[in-house]
Amino acid sequence: MTAPLTLIGSGMAGLGLVRQLRALQPERPITLITADSGDDYSKPMLSTGFSKRLPPERLASRSAFEVAEELNVVVRTQTRVDAIDPAKRLLSLGAERLPYDELVLATGAVPTPPFAILEALTGRVFTINDLDDYRAFHAALEALGRPARVAVVGIGLVGCEYANDLTAGGHAVEMIAPEAAPLPRLLPEPLGHALGEAFLEAGIALRTGRSVVELRDEGARVGVSLDDGAALEADLVLVATGLRPRSELAEAAGLSVAPEGIRTDRYLTTSAPGIHALGDVACVDGVNAMYVQPLQASAKALAATLAGTPTAVHYGPWPVLVKTPLLPVVSLPPKEEPRRWRIEGEGRNLSALAEDADGRLIGFALTGSQVRRKVELARIAPPLLG
Repeated sequence: MTAPLTLIGSGMAGLGLVRQLRALQPERPITLITADSGDDYSKPMLSTGFSKRLPPERLASRSAFEVAEELNVVVRTQTRVDAIDPAKRLLSLGAERLPYDELVLATGAVPTPPFAILEALTGRVFTINDLDDYRAFHAALEALGRPARVAVVGIGLVGCEYANDLTAGGHAVEMIAPEAAPLPRLLPEPLGHALGEAFLEAGIALRTGRSVVELRDEGARVGVSLDDGAALEADLVLVATGLRPRSELAEAAGLSVAPEGIRTDRYLTTSAPGIHALGDVACVDGVNAMYVQPLQASAKALAATLAGTPTAVHYGPWPVLVKTPLLPVVSLPPKEEPRRWRIEGEGRNLSALAEDADGRLIGFALTGSQVRRKVELARIAPPLLG
């Protein structure tokens, strides 16, 4: 009999793995443990829901019960794993001790607010990283009964996508970040400024080069103090200052962990026998890629490995498509610092080609009408993990 499999995490990584594995092993016993509701949903859709005025139930394609029925798995919702004992192959869930044969950690990543959030501001200051977070933020917007004034802290991928989505949904948005221009990790500054101009034109206020030093309870509103002495007020605050892999459970169990996540080889195997890691929490051969295509490739490769055919994962030259309809953006960030960025185009329709010392293309960024070049450029760019 095939060894039972236990997964921790029910996001795109965990459920994606189960689907891939079910195609290979329809009857293998699988238990999925999740700290949240366990609903099946597309995480990328979270940052498009407000413009479409979608309630949370419209984003969930299946409940945890339906997932269990469809995929023939045991799903334990609202269940937190407190500890892993790799030597005894035991999970601690409160007072319960649950044995495992093979274990997959798909615990994802967690938002990292750079400042303290007062308990009094609970219900007005949010991060959105899963459907339960979306439910809470959606409820707060609905409770206002009018368009909200939302302060978005952070101008990276998550902050920009939500700013665009909330603005399209009729809300007033102000963005705050210490960087000079939006998407600093994905775009060279001139292209970031092009996106910033599109945001300003749409009514989004930008406070770049500024950091939040304090959030204050001001009755019905949240006071936001900045490091230049300025202050503003908002109905709600959305903190989008980045994610860190949720690897504390693995680290406490003695697994090899880096700041970029749980270390694995290209077979998604960790330093502990019988334990694999997948998705945003995994640092695969030194690479942590928190995007959909690497996650899907990892799920497919790991399913094959778990089914008895060891399969190394490979990541192609997969561009990141940013959901900012105000100005389309595509980026393939270079793995190393480029020798130069060669920028072409006019207005907000720009191409930026990252080149090494020999003039080879190692990454690119595109805005506006130039995003049509993504297929052409991806064909000649190096893979993320070859």
